[in-house]
Amino acid sequence: MNYDHANHKYNSKLTSLNGTSNGSDSKKLRVEEAPPSRVLHIRKLPNEASETEVIALGLPFGKVTNILTLKGKNQAFLEMGTEEAAITMVNYYTTVTPHVRNVPVFIQYSTHKELKTDAGNQRTQAVLQAVSAVQSGGSPSSDVQEALAAASSPVLRIIIDNMFYPVTLDVLQQIFSKFGTVMKIITFTKNNQFQALLQFSDPVNAQQAKLALDGQNIYNSCCTLRIDFSKLVNLNVKYNNDKSRDYTRPELPAGDGQPTLDPSVAAAFSKDSNSLLGKIPGALNPLSAAAAAAAAAGRVALAGQSGSSGVLLVSNLNEEVSNLRTWVYGDVQRVKILYNKKDSALIQMSDANQAQLAMSHLNGQKMYGKIIRVTLSKHQTVALPRDGLDDQGLTKDFTNSPLHRFKKPGSKNFQNIFPPSATLHLSNIPQDVTEDDLRLLFSNAGGTVKAFKFFQDHKMALLQMSTVEEAIQALIDLHNYNMGGNQHLRVSFSKSTI
Repeated sequence: MNYDHANHKYNSKLTSLNGTSNGSDSKKLRVEEAPPSRVLHIRKLPNEASETEVIALGLPFGKVTNILTLKGKNQAFLEMGTEEAAITMVNYYTTVTPHVRNVPVFIQYSTHKELKTDAGNQRTQAVLQAVSAVQSGGSPSSDVQEALAAASSPVLRIIIDNMFYPVTLDVLQQIFSKFGTVMKIITFTKNNQFQALLQFSDPVNAQQAKLALDGQNIYNSCCTLRIDFSKLVNLNVKYNNDKSRDYTRPELPAGDGQPTLDPSVAAAFSKDSNSLLGKIPGALNPLSAAAAAAAAAGRVALAGQSGSSGVLLVSNLNEEVSNLRTWVYGDVQRVKILYNKKDSALIQMSDANQAQLAMSHLNGQKMYGKIIRVTLSKHQTVALPRDGLDDQGLTKDFTNSPLHRFKKPGSKNFQNIFPPSATLHLSNIPQDVTEDDLRLLFSNAGGTVKAFKFFQDHKMALLQMSTVEEAIQALIDLHNYNMGGNQHLRVSFSKSTI
């Protein structure tokens, strides 16, 4: 039968076979269970979803042998090579909601045992052939590559959105090496966003990595991968350190002021780019059962941080600074100014990941005229003073503060975490507050307001101070500022400029 006829035939059977006549507007989230089958029924796909994006859902679990998309019903059928692969896929997506174009989709076993579609749809067949060739270790033919609009570059440009947790060069290597040999990586920050250039040994590997990983989250609800092909065809790496690495040349120097690469690690990388795969808890590696468990658990520990402290030691503070709970990189639980060293404090965050994030963004920043030092403390918690003991107000407990930014899982605040910058994002602005009011408020905090811009609804605005230091000081002083009527101003760093 031809493709259109197959479409019509499967459409007409949907109501009786899969319990719903329209996957896009059905409010019934719980799907009726069918016995395991290598054919999977995918519902609630966004209108613009492509076949390649649907195939990408199944890629990590095994060979994809066929696909049928039902555009008018926002549904698709995906046939896996084996029933075992389909079961693994369903089990994984039972704990981790799959997304296509940031829209949650629903996957269940189909009552079909196989898909019978005509091979006349050349584009679909080209995609399937390319996937099959790569998964079996070969290379797709030239006409298949053309059908996929193959890029000639083996280099990918990667941007990390919503970077709530730090992403390292090693994390990227673990994730992308699943799709081929990673030869070189260069990381950098541009426009206040963490970015990377990553070179595969073969452009086909770059294609498959982009197909499978673009739009995916490294950690639950955050650290979203945005992937494009780079115009570069080869990366020139001069140093092997935390910022750049050439896995084909482990003998490269570390460079001035950069941590050197451990020789044993360098040797491991040079022998086998996959040798460390899966060693980073929570890294996006859908074939790993550990990754599924970590993703299902929500927030996960970073490499080297498992079981580590959520307490920071902050030193070289201006002794007049008292509002240390207003930190933009996590929820501060407790603060203790050290009795014999009042320019230092212990700050307990909600977890070790928030502590790591705060340390990576704030260590070395200038605050109230002094460059602060932020390190992980050996303490696991900040102890409260014993009952009846007066510690002169040096210890504060903010555990039950109603003003925490990140206490709600999946909060949109996770999506707006950026390094310190001179531009601040203001929100929760009362309707009767004017630009002049806000300019005066921030000028009085110390510093000069260089630029200001209201958003269209006047509930949010961008405000630019003359320096990053002034912006940090303004954020500390004015986040949660009561604007009247118990309406508290929200202040965070912005990646934008005015």
